[in-house]
Amino acid sequence: MNHTEAELENFRQQWREEVSAKAKGKALVSAIPATTGQASSSKPHAPKTNAPEVPSHVRHQSVEEVDEVEPHTYQDLGEKQHGRRLDETSAPIVTKEPRSALEHYERAVEKENQGSLGDSVNLYRKAFRLDSDVHQTYKNKHFPANSYQPPNPRPQPQLQDPNPSNASSTVPNTAHHSLHGLPQTLQSMIDSFSTLTILGEAPPSDLSPAPPCPISSIPEELLVEILIQLAVQDVSSFVRLAQVCKRFAYLVTTEDRVWKRISLGPEFGFSAMFYSWACRVDGKPLGDDGEGGNILGSDSDSSPDEEEVTSSNHSTSLLVPSIYPTYRTLFRQRPRVRFNGCYISTVNYQRPGASSPTSLSWNSPIHIVTYYRYLRFLRDGTCISLLSTSEPVDVVQYLHMEHMHKNHGSLPSAPMKDALLGRWRLSGPTVPGTVGDEEVEKEGTLFVETAGVTPKYLYKMILSVGSAGRAAKSNKLSWQSYWSYNRLTDDWAEFGLKNDRPFYWSRVKSYKMGV
Repeated sequence: MNHTEAELENFRQQWREEVSAKAKGKALVSAIPATTGQASSSKPHAPKTNAPEVPSHVRHQSVEEVDEVEPHTYQDLGEKQHGRRLDETSAPIVTKEPRSALEHYERAVEKENQGSLGDSVNLYRKAFRLDSDVHQTYKNKHFPANSYQPPNPRPQPQLQDPNPSNASSTVPNTAHHSLHGLPQTLQSMIDSFSTLTILGEAPPSDLSPAPPCPISSIPEELLVEILIQLAVQDVSSFVRLAQVCKRFAYLVTTEDRVWKRISLGPEFGFSAMFYSWACRVDGKPLGDDGEGGNILGSDSDSSPDEEEVTSSNHSTSLLVPSIYPTYRTLFRQRPRVRFNGCYISTVNYQRPGASSPTSLSWNSPIHIVTYYRYLRFLRDGTCISLLSTSEPVDVVQYLHMEHMHKNHGSLPSAPMKDALLGRWRLSGPTVPGTVGDEEVEKEGTLFVETAGVTPKYLYKMILSVGSAGRAAKSNKLSWQSYWSYNRLTDDWAEFGLKNDRPFYWSRVKSYKMGV
């Protein structure tokens, strides 16, 4: 018992020294197993059965204390740190405040790339306040004109000449000046198709005969007549014919006889356009009851006839090639009105709703208002105008003259109860070499006059004919002004166009040719 008490006392003494060394920040050099080994070796002849065991809870506690007192350290790493502690405060990043307009613009671009749109907008505003042309300065600094090298155009593949004997080709070149206005690369590609022929389908196997292709043997003159008949029925189908083969792509692009027929014809061409009023607002012919012309009486009182259509075709012919190089360019770029569809303007705007005096401002309701404006132009010079909250799927099928009555009731055509009948005309055209005393209108403006909600009012819209998209042409009507005329007081009042949006043309198959 004396030996056990001595060993426990020795262990307690060492444990106290280790705890005190930990408190003072000193490392203890001696280890507990070595000391206990010397104590046990002082009596080597003591039997193992008589040696008492240290309690398990005492051994467990001693191991934990040793681990906490003497952590493992690496002496060769110095003061390097491979991470940041939670209590470490990073040094503030010193950024130079922008002073000039260019520095504000550069900082705004940087903030925009980082996603800080609010800071970016504020910096953009400061930059433009200092210099209104700061965008051009930024562009000249970071994107100079001589920094971009255009790629070399790819050499066009040499197509095999179907006439290697240099004999005169039987396929006439009808291009003339019809390739003018195209990009250089597209022009050279289309020009390379001029000597090609229509190829039939390849045979299904080496031993099978080739399928017949009758159209490849049709003479050029008959083929052009077929293309004219196709274009008169549907211009879009004629244009899609260019996807069949290279020869058709050449004919669709360069055959001016087809494009001239389309441009001068009444189906889609400019002979169906009215450049003066063709009827009254109510659709009746001009001159009845002593009324006619414009609201102010400045236009002609005579209705168009065959001579006027011939004059319109003659004026259109004078535009080629003085203004438009080809009839294809004339048909695509000259403003015109489409009859096989309707123009729709979708208007969306927000307005605050009624709120309680005790409610918070952020809890106030917001109403989203949506309504539609419809315009359909007819070939006789009349038009139908409608302002409604009904969607196009419920309206466009009823935009016909037979539905222009008020007794709709609960019929599916009920949205037409607010439809207004009117008339339309285009400005121009400006014919080269003709100078008159009157002021010449700029071509591309559309005038629409409709009846008002009451008989004493008339409405007048002034729109600009434009294009939206890469391929479509004359499919957009932009607002210029909107007026109301009071017949009783002879006063004009202008409507605000804050929420109104442009009209976009949509094709309606049931309208067919717009008759």
